[in-house]
Amino acid sequence: MRGLSLHTVCEEARCPNIWECWENRTATFMILGDVCTRACRFCAVTSGRPGGLDLEEPLRVAQAVQRLGLQHIVVTSVARDDVPDGGSSIFAASIRQIRRLNPQCRVEVLIPDFSGNEASQNIVFDAHPDILNHNIETVERLQRTVRSKFTYVRSMELLHRASNRGLANGMLIKSGMMVGLGEEWDEILQTMADLRSVGVDIFTIGQYLRPSKKHIPLARYYTPQEFAQLKVEAQKLGYRHVESGPLVRSSYHAHKQL
Repeated sequence: MRGLSLHTVCEEARCPNIWECWENRTATFMILGDVCTRACRFCAVTSGRPGGLDLEEPLRVAQAVQRLGLQHIVVTSVARDDVPDGGSSIFAASIRQIRRLNPQCRVEVLIPDFSGNEASQNIVFDAHPDILNHNIETVERLQRTVRSKFTYVRSMELLHRASNRGLANGMLIKSGMMVGLGEEWDEILQTMADLRSVGVDIFTIGQYLRPSKKHIPLARYYTPQEFAQLKVEAQKLGYRHVESGPLVRSSYHAHKQL
């Protein structure tokens, strides 16, 4: 990782599952730099003014996958509202380079909304990742508080378009959310139903943990029993795979989901 000047969201977002995932030969690379143009109130990734795009980054990611012998790779990014396509071309190039050097490796991408730009979204869809993930993060009522530059409707529209594309090439669609931000139980169930209605196949749900005092305060902890009940409710909706638990993050057990 250090030798190829790469970043992982495992480290940058302080994920509690880093050692378990890396032990299972799964890693989540964070492309487009390590500075995000947005400042979501739940996220530990640094926000500010990023530098220029690194056009050689896709090749280095593919080389890292090759050297580490990874079997399932997740590629995510910071938001790059400062570039016209939001960095979608770098996502697509990363998918192609990983497949070129690692034909046995399954590729999952966790993408931002590209400000709702359909052309940018299509660039990623057309690269045909095995799994396309875009997280809804929280219930509709709390979107402005938690991630002010995203909208619930825009995220649902992205997932619906991705699902329609996935029907033709077998691409699975994934989304996830956090709880503990002040949402009501019925709002969680409604969000799960909304995601399923737009064609999401894989659903993840975990506990929000406050990264620092400058981030949005924690409203409550959910019990393991409540997470078990949420899994049952999600399965009733017809999801193909559900991960639900306190330490679940969007890439948790990603290697098992395909």
